[in-house]
Amino acid sequence: MSVPQAQQAPLDSAKQEAFAAEVVDVLNKSVLGLLTSVGHQCGLFDTMAGLPPSSSAEIAKAAGLDERYVREWLGGMVVGGFITYEPEGETYFLPPEHAASLTTAAGPDNMAGMTPYLGLMGEVEQQVVRCFRNGGGVPYSAYPRFQALQAEETARVYDLALVDTIVPLVPGLAERLGEGMDVLDVGTGQGHAPLVLAKAFPASRFRGLDQSEAGVEAARAAAARAGLHNVQYTVADSTEISGEYDLVTAFDVVHDLARPAETLAAIARALRKGGTFLMGDIAASSRLEENIGHPFGPALYGFSVFYCMTTSLSTGGAGLGTVWGRETALRMLEEAGFGNIDVKSIEGDPINVYYVATKR
Repeated sequence: MSVPQAQQAPLDSAKQEAFAAEVVDVLNKSVLGLLTSVGHQCGLFDTMAGLPPSSSAEIAKAAGLDERYVREWLGGMVVGGFITYEPEGETYFLPPEHAASLTTAAGPDNMAGMTPYLGLMGEVEQQVVRCFRNGGGVPYSAYPRFQALQAEETARVYDLALVDTIVPLVPGLAERLGEGMDVLDVGTGQGHAPLVLAKAFPASRFRGLDQSEAGVEAARAAAARAGLHNVQYTVADSTEISGEYDLVTAFDVVHDLARPAETLAAIARALRKGGTFLMGDIAASSRLEENIGHPFGPALYGFSVFYCMTTSLSTGGAGLGTVWGRETALRMLEEAGFGNIDVKSIEGDPINVYYVATKR
């Protein structure tokens, strides 16, 4: 007996052509993203922001780069609409309206600073493909650039907003930090968040914890350069926290962990009675349908496939990925022993949300 084929809807040629155009756009913009990453890493946007309309030779000289590569890169930026071109004089110019999203001076608005993650994902693509076929995950060791990229990204946010915008999300926290508190940052990476807070609140004592020896070594070096004595860093598992704290922070880390539930429970145990947990994480829902239309929706799922979910699965962990969202986060916080959980967002930041929870 033959199996009947699934009945297909009639093909709408207009929709087909429109979708094909979308796919072409995806291809072009994916490559444009990599070119943007090169421009960011080579300092080309910062260089051009300070130049009048200039030739490729003038831009390459100002940036200290090879002219032939710069000229080809400029071509891609011109046809991609990032840079303007004057054929008669063969000059290139970065409009100030574009520089506002592409240069170091833009701070958290510098979207070019996010594009090196595209290259990072490309470096592990074949390993991820094997995971699709065989299961498992890509280990953290396969991402040697990750912490440096994360440190650069978070510095743009923390330097501008951690003290003046994020800390005030917790009523009275700035005053208490000014008086003196014991603070732990879980999954600290290269330790920039505790560093910023230690500078701003010298009466408080800060500790950063991470499983990466390289990350902790970089954090210690940064603290030494800053001459700070109220911050220290420890290599440790986030499920095994020693000491007691008035405040614990965790920024963009819990959803990546192999054992997030155990980590949240360890944080609750480490907090003194009435202590506060401030957790920054992805601003998304645990329900797929509610993420349709999210301005960074495809990026969030892509980052999860290429890093968040797979690194967790590589250790036999939970592999939460985008399953971790508001609903899952709230449930797991309650199960870990937290109460009075508030979810707060910052205007102009569609990527992050902050959970303020108190130990019961």
